[in-house]
Amino acid sequence: MKIGLLLFLTLFVGCTSQTVRPTATHLLPFWVKETVSKPIKSFRKINRFSPIGYENQIIAANSFDGLISYDKSSQKENWRLNIPYGVEASGLLAGNILFVGGLDGSFYSVNADNGTLIWKFETSHEIVSEPLLVNGVIYFLNAANALFSLDAETGKQLWVYNRQETAAKMTIRGGSRPSYSAGNLYVGFSDGSLVSLNSKTGTPQWEILLNKNLRFKDIDSSPVIDGDLIYINSYDDKIYCVSKNNGQIIWKSDFGGSTTPLISGDKLIVGSSRQQLASLNKQNGNLNWKKELSGISTDPVTAKGFVLIGESQGKLKLFDLLTGDLKTSFDPGRGIMSKIYVDSQQQIYFISGEGNIYGLKIDTNNRIIPYIQ
Repeated sequence: MKIGLLLFLTLFVGCTSQTVRPTATHLLPFWVKETVSKPIKSFRKINRFSPIGYENQIIAANSFDGLISYDKSSQKENWRLNIPYGVEASGLLAGNILFVGGLDGSFYSVNADNGTLIWKFETSHEIVSEPLLVNGVIYFLNAANALFSLDAETGKQLWVYNRQETAAKMTIRGGSRPSYSAGNLYVGFSDGSLVSLNSKTGTPQWEILLNKNLRFKDIDSSPVIDGDLIYINSYDDKIYCVSKNNGQIIWKSDFGGSTTPLISGDKLIVGSSRQQLASLNKQNGNLNWKKELSGISTDPVTAKGFVLIGESQGKLKLFDLLTGDLKTSFDPGRGIMSKIYVDSQQQIYFISGEGNIYGLKIDTNNRIIPYIQ
């Protein structure tokens, strides 16, 4: 009987495949730079810009000075472009052209090789959301709920869609980055609506009011498109799965917020306005695991098989993707609002609440475990 059982187990294990699971030991900083050109004596501002890698450069921005480029190897400053009141939202790099919105209400096209200005476009309101580039056209939302379409080469306005507010209300600082699929844009607005628009004309195709919260109605999350479905976070503490074709709600779950969800296989990794990080089944929104955070999280990203987030009032943290177990953390002081950038070598860059840019490496030990198909 024992021999038979041993033979069965041997054959059973022999039929399994193996996978490598990483075990984090440390987050090791290899450089840190103060991005501001002079000491900050005014009130603290929000630094949400995600560092951008370009050739041997790391391009950063802060909410005081504007844009700065560093040599990735020597860490020396390459160039600096002053933008009045600074830059808060992340930019977009296309070839050697950097597109970024400023807190002065202007949208900028910049040569990433030397930091020279190519063109700028005035909108009269702060730009606190990340742009989108599709087929030579740049799209972005400003703080007045106006969605602009510009020719990326010249900066000429093609169209603008103005979202009318019916009453004054409090809003969460930030804005939705538009998403694109099959000729249409999808964007969230601070009145709680998700809207689909024709990308060439700005004509609305459909809209749905998702967030009916009486206080904060914002949808600052970027829509994540997965086939015929859209996943989008909302500040009524819910994440929605809706049809891309008509906006019909497929399911919703109580883990929403202002950050953009991350798809990893059959999982959605979601930061919540309730100061939690959660893993959900993307088919039905059922909870896999959740963890408490110190403040609101940044957009989740993956690095070396981990979920990586920053806490607005805490640390940079690495969680096990499958279990949610905290593996390691790093405290830069004053929290993190910047989305994490992970380069091709899996090195991590982010901007702290103080406006300092950090570079870190993940020190891991890999172990092989059986995985049963």
